[in-house]
Amino acid sequence: MNKQIESLFRIAQKKDRLIIGLMSGTSLDGLDVALCRFCGSGMETRIELLRFRTVPYDTDFKDEIKSVFSRETVSLEKVCLLNPWIAMRHAQMILDSLRQWGMSPHQIDLVASHGQTIYHTPKSLHRKEKFGNATLQIGDGDHLAQATGIITLSDFRQKHIAGGGEGAPLAAYGDYLIFSKKGENRVMLNIGGIANFTYLPGSLHANEVFCTDVGPGNTLMDAYMQKYFGKYFDEGAAIAMQGQVNQPLLAALKDHTFFLQPFPKTTGPELFNLGYLQRAQHQSGTTDIRKEDVMATLNRFTADMIVVAIKEALQANASASIFSSGGGMHNPQLMQHIQQQLPQYHFLITADLGIHPDAKEAVLFATLANECVCGGRTNYGDNRNGIPSVSMGKISLPG
Repeated sequence: MNKQIESLFRIAQKKDRLIIGLMSGTSLDGLDVALCRFCGSGMETRIELLRFRTVPYDTDFKDEIKSVFSRETVSLEKVCLLNPWIAMRHAQMILDSLRQWGMSPHQIDLVASHGQTIYHTPKSLHRKEKFGNATLQIGDGDHLAQATGIITLSDFRQKHIAGGGEGAPLAAYGDYLIFSKKGENRVMLNIGGIANFTYLPGSLHANEVFCTDVGPGNTLMDAYMQKYFGKYFDEGAAIAMQGQVNQPLLAALKDHTFFLQPFPKTTGPELFNLGYLQRAQHQSGTTDIRKEDVMATLNRFTADMIVVAIKEALQANASASIFSSGGGMHNPQLMQHIQQQLPQYHFLITADLGIHPDAKEAVLFATLANECVCGGRTNYGDNRNGIPSVSMGKISLPG
């Protein structure tokens, strides 16, 4: 038997496993590196977040990704070059993190890499009859495994599509295993580039679990800040709070068929980009309003679509605790808009459940890797609500 297959078998049999989860989102701010200890699998999964850091991307790294990110037309050569290049950069970030934590790669059982999404196109977006849902993440798992010497799982989203899903959001799987609580309805709200949430019923019944994208999180605000203010994001909502919400523009931003589609659904910057904003401004005759007013309106747009989705999915009289994570939770204006419109819900953050909010997505991919290697027997509701019962992750062996 191949020694790496033997090693994988031993890892699957261990009582505890050390798994590094990696997440690089559409905000392109850096690589989230989460070192987790896992015991068990399925609904018996127990997890401890041991270490976490975000390794910021330098300007060159961001520019290289932006050259192919969310663009219909790109250089195929550049995509081929970036696939291993990103993996090698991520591998170095892993090794640097381990050195900072006083650890060796030999102590780590698995790496779970989300990779870097460069295009996400569900059928509802591309509307080409003969093609199905599709998504593409680069940052090759073989290069990661070889460079770190650690068995690596990657490319998680393809199995989701193969199983009948849209490739996103994948949060439902980890949320259900880690955060479900008997007797308490929970909403795990993640506001990254795109906003999504998972509903976890207090009954623990898998067929009641619900997960969907709802629309833009930070992506429109970040893109506008980068173009017109020379900053990567609106820190502390400083710009948005200087402006006033423009109601005609807000109405035009909400006027899209995506918001009429039934749940669950997925989306990305392929739809919600500066072109989307420009069309809304032309439609509403607001091309000359102050840039601060545009930011205030984009902030309210993100909040309103989150609120509408939660109300529609849970019904207004449903009791639930909402646990926030992702970059958007640090935007005070955005969170105020959301909380004011959902006074019946109790708002907390995932730190109240023992998981650093900024680490949550990386932890979830580590959970998927643990489930792929050690579990795979959990029924997620017989493929209801767009959640196929599949184990995700392609395994890359070093050496």
